[in-house]
Amino acid sequence: MRRLGRALLCAGTAAVVIGLSKAHAVQHGYDYTQSSRFAWSLAYIGLLLLAAYGAGLPEMTRTRRSAVTATIASTAAAALGVSLLQLVTGSPLLPRFVVFGTPAVLVPLYLLCAALSSDGRARDAQRDRLVLVASGHEAFELSDALDQNPERPAFLAAVLHPAEAASADPKSRPLVEAVNRTEATAVVLDRAAQADDSIVAQAAALHEAGVRVRTLSLCYDEWLGKLPLSELERVSLMFDIGEVHRARYGRIKRIVDVVTGLAGTVALALVTPVVLLGNRFANHGPLLYRQPRVGKNGRVFQIWKFRTMCPDGRVSEWTAEHDPRITPFGRWLRKTHLDELPQAVNILRGDLSIVGPRPEQPQYVEELIEKIPFYNLRHLVRPGLTGWAQVKYPYGANEADALEKLQYEFYYLRHQGLALDARILVRTVRHVIGRNGR
Repeated sequence: MRRLGRALLCAGTAAVVIGLSKAHAVQHGYDYTQSSRFAWSLAYIGLLLLAAYGAGLPEMTRTRRSAVTATIASTAAAALGVSLLQLVTGSPLLPRFVVFGTPAVLVPLYLLCAALSSDGRARDAQRDRLVLVASGHEAFELSDALDQNPERPAFLAAVLHPAEAASADPKSRPLVEAVNRTEATAVVLDRAAQADDSIVAQAAALHEAGVRVRTLSLCYDEWLGKLPLSELERVSLMFDIGEVHRARYGRIKRIVDVVTGLAGTVALALVTPVVLLGNRFANHGPLLYRQPRVGKNGRVFQIWKFRTMCPDGRVSEWTAEHDPRITPFGRWLRKTHLDELPQAVNILRGDLSIVGPRPEQPQYVEELIEKIPFYNLRHLVRPGLTGWAQVKYPYGANEADALEKLQYEFYYLRHQGLALDARILVRTVRHVIGRNGR
């Protein structure tokens, strides 16, 4: 149903725009496909889809109210964008019948797509029913994570402590009974459960019956898109890292970085005069801000940004999402992510990649290395302008957030490749447009 919702949204958007454009052409006696309006209608389709994706349609709207808001906002934004472009160019790129008629038709269609996706998400959660054999704190953390931001929906059907699932009597099989009672489709075993022979024997019987069996680490990887903190040290050496172990991937990634960095410097040149003007009147102080960050192999480099804080802002503190040191103009720069544009220079220099773990300040790295012995593993790869942790976790403002993000960063290290990099870039677009994450 979720795939159907996405497919219907894409196909329906194209059908509505092209259908209305064709109807207008027939009514006014011109060849639609041979006119410039054909190309502009395709651009309008792309703008509508981009706006819908940025607003979280169809699968990220969890309530009817959020679906209505996202639908109206995305279609109105696309129509307003085309209208402003026509105003600037002084040319009727598309008929008003198409520009304003499209949102009127798409609103009910987008709401239908959101409903289909919501229904599909609920069905997916019931389809993947998990029985967890773990201690109490692991059960709480997994249940909370499945409710918050799962990569795949799942339902925690039952939780057994290892002592409850174990059995010295071969005729007593509490784990098997729990799976049958809850109609679970997968069993998840923590480290203590894996060490108990009776639990493993029951899991083997369930596996033969078609029930999937996962370790806690693989469960987090598959359903949550991260690795559990309790397992990080144990699995930190148990996987290859693309940038370290696959030379071809590293070369291709660097080529992409250089091309993107060159495009970023062009955007930087265009935006700088605007930021300079705003900085003069609303953000008094230096235009640029630089700060030491820890890069690949622990090398410290200077990261560049447009300044968003008061010049005397203390840099030794974690930056909070609503930090009082941020100026009003700086807050706008952060919301639009324009403050990150100077990092195109860092990308060209090789300090940063487009995708990778976000670089931290040296003092924070020293603190976290002392508390987490395997934290330094993230510095085996080049840090990124965006990353898996940035699109999965909203904002890092303290050590607890740093630990949470580390779980996503280890997932990225474990699966690093062009396909995951592409997914991160696509999701970054949604976060930038939707003003989510950081």
